[in-house]
Amino acid sequence: MPIFENGPVRIHYEEAGSGFPLLVIPGGGLNATVAGLATHAFNPLEAFSDRYRVIALDLRNANGGGSEGPLEIERTWDGFTDDQFGLMDHLGIDRFLVMGFCIGGPMIWNMLRRAGDRVAAAVLVHPSGYSAAFPDIFYRNNITGWGPAFQARRPEVTMAMVAEYLDNMYTKRADFVFTVDRDFVRACPTPVLVLPDDIPAHPYATAMETALLAPNAEVSLYPWKENARKIELALRHIRGFLALNAPAAKAR
Repeated sequence: MPIFENGPVRIHYEEAGSGFPLLVIPGGGLNATVAGLATHAFNPLEAFSDRYRVIALDLRNANGGGSEGPLEIERTWDGFTDDQFGLMDHLGIDRFLVMGFCIGGPMIWNMLRRAGDRVAAAVLVHPSGYSAAFPDIFYRNNITGWGPAFQARRPEVTMAMVAEYLDNMYTKRADFVFTVDRDFVRACPTPVLVLPDDIPAHPYATAMETALLAPNAEVSLYPWKENARKIELALRHIRGFLALNAPAAKAR
């Protein structure tokens, strides 16, 4: 269980394969962990380690994970971005591909906002986003599904602090993809592949809006998780997209 330590932050991560680096952000909301990848439609540690150095990490403070750190109430999304870039710095990696599931979608946009030149290309798999039909879904899901268990093991944190954290992360940013605005996406040159979903936490309309706005975006087939054949077609699209945009592949 490799651990990256950065001051008060400890990040558990795992690696598989070799080649151009591919950072993976698991899905599962604030409980996203590497172990949770086994429940996803596909596991990048298995699907892409034949060609890439796949690196996946537990989100800071995810229940059931091995990553811990301060609850940065005023720096909700940026705290995670610090962990992601910090891990790549620790591994000596400057430029890389990134794939994010669910909550990884807004996190990828924040990475692109902070240091987009480091990201060669991004794959957003059923990304989270704001839906006017379910405006408080992320607050409600996390105040019950993440907050109590987190607070129970961290007695210095109160549920009032958890509520404020979630308000800052979601309620006060209740639009689009939470971390960036439409003007940013419209001007973002990074190649992006979107695999949309259509559930309240992964709204189809928001995912498609990012794909239509981003100048170098692609969209996979939809729906793509219905059966094994469709998942394989989506994986084929991802493999082609990554191979096209990985600098190491272009050099060969």
